[in-house]
Amino acid sequence: MRTRIGLLYLFIIGGLLVACSRKPDDAKIARDIQDKASADPIAQGSELYVNSNQGKVTLTGKTKTQAARDQLESIAKQEPGVVNVDDQTSLESELTSTATSAPAQPAPYDNPAPARAVAPPPPPPPPKPIVVPVGTTLTIRTNQPLGSKTSQTGAVFSGAILTPITIDGEVVIPAGSEVTGIVKEAKKAGRIKGAAVLRLALESVTVNGHTYNVQADEVAQTSTGKGKRSAAVIGGGTGLGAVIGGIAGGGKGAAIGALTGAAAGTIGAATTGKREIDLPAEAALSFKLTHPLTLKPA
Repeated sequence: MRTRIGLLYLFIIGGLLVACSRKPDDAKIARDIQDKASADPIAQGSELYVNSNQGKVTLTGKTKTQAARDQLESIAKQEPGVVNVDDQTSLESELTSTATSAPAQPAPYDNPAPARAVAPPPPPPPPKPIVVPVGTTLTIRTNQPLGSKTSQTGAVFSGAILTPITIDGEVVIPAGSEVTGIVKEAKKAGRIKGAAVLRLALESVTVNGHTYNVQADEVAQTSTGKGKRSAAVIGGGTGLGAVIGGIAGGGKGAAIGALTGAAAGTIGAATTGKREIDLPAEAALSFKLTHPLTLKPA
């Protein structure tokens, strides 16, 4: 009788030893946890990866809520054969919705206000160009002497704006702005007869580094008769411009005054006993615009 009882104990102990020595089925553990997580109403929808090594389970992936994360860990711990659970899952980061992306699904019990795209303000309108109107007088001071005998037709002369031009109280052409002109005609007087002629035209003005073509009336003078000198309008009409500085017979820059009436548009008038027309350097000439002058905005 005692022998039979001893054998029974040995059989039970041996069975326990065999059961304890049997290794857990890691593949089955991982598969069962995955299946249970997929069917669980709280944990389903999570991105879950299960790894089992001798019953030691590691969980990785992402869950949408903390409740789903806790449920996954509970499912793993309750799985038969599991001896330890290392939960390395993380919560999904909340993404900011934009006008071009689909709005994120709100979490349970959340009611966020929909994001609205704010349109950028329209750009400011470009500044308008500056227009110097027809009839504006550009008064310049020449850099070199000019004369009916000493100048050549087609020669270029230079100078600078003497009087600034303002529009609505703003200076649009500052004093000192560089100008260029051309000698349209220079004809010396004949020995016996024939008038001396000097005719000048303004070609361009440079403002703030930009050069603009200028269309203005010409400034001109002629002399007639031996030993006589008189002013006459070249090209007809009045308002062609006038010299307001010195001419032959006067000092450098001598103020004579702009001609008016029928003589407007001539270089000057003086009786000096000379038939040639001489204009010293730094003489002031006035040119009246025949076309508007468009300038870039400052």
